[in-house]
Amino acid sequence: MASTQDTAQTSPSFIQNLIETARSFVTIVLVVVVARTFFFEPFNIPSGSMIPTLQVGDYLWVSKYSYGYSRFSFPFSPDIFSGRIFYHEPHRGDVAVFRFTKDNSIDYVKRIVGLPGDHVQVRGGLLFLNGQQVSCPPAGDYTAIDEHHTHMEGQLCLETLPGGRTQPPQGHEILKLTDEGMQNDTPDYVVPPGHFFAMGDNRDDSADSRFMGDDPEDLGFVPIENLVGRAQLVFFSVDMTHPWWQIWAWPSEIRWSRLLKGVH
Repeated sequence: MASTQDTAQTSPSFIQNLIETARSFVTIVLVVVVARTFFFEPFNIPSGSMIPTLQVGDYLWVSKYSYGYSRFSFPFSPDIFSGRIFYHEPHRGDVAVFRFTKDNSIDYVKRIVGLPGDHVQVRGGLLFLNGQQVSCPPAGDYTAIDEHHTHMEGQLCLETLPGGRTQPPQGHEILKLTDEGMQNDTPDYVVPPGHFFAMGDNRDDSADSRFMGDDPEDLGFVPIENLVGRAQLVFFSVDMTHPWWQIWAWPSEIRWSRLLKGVH
């Protein structure tokens, strides 16, 4: 039988266990911070401005390296440098996450439609890019449900932006609710250097670059520095039609068909 002294000598001490636990915790935190800063960051979709491409309740992986890095790539957005490093220019048609122009603490997700030097205009509900109408053939009726659980009846079309990143052969889906309103008849905007023009796929229910005024909700042209990353994958999606405390409803809330769905 081992003596009490032998047992004390061979058993790890409480302090050693504490040090190992702390070391493991710090390692995990560092790995998460590095991955979140330089590779992928999760985001959720709280509004219906990108329906049908993104639904309210979608959870995304966003690639941080797609456009290089700015101060908005880092936690708490420290003002340690301006511009971007390892910069890669975005493509027309990219679905991108960026910081809101009027409040850099807010994340927005929209589709990049115009790049520096592009002319962007909407006339009679039709999108024109550099004077040419963007192809968007009709693709049937669609009922959208926004963050307020409001049902909106509209029509889909399949938009193909010139010079965009490789898209599905038929283009990406756009939802049109009406051809009326100021969002459907805009000036001819010219995208300034160092900026891009963003629009929601839910074209008549999106606060985007078509709105250029002094209103706190107007987006205007977005500085390229504000880019956070490109939306790549829906890794989870939930309906959120039941109160959170109804645990028994959770399995039926999951949109299984949207899990691991690529964003185009």
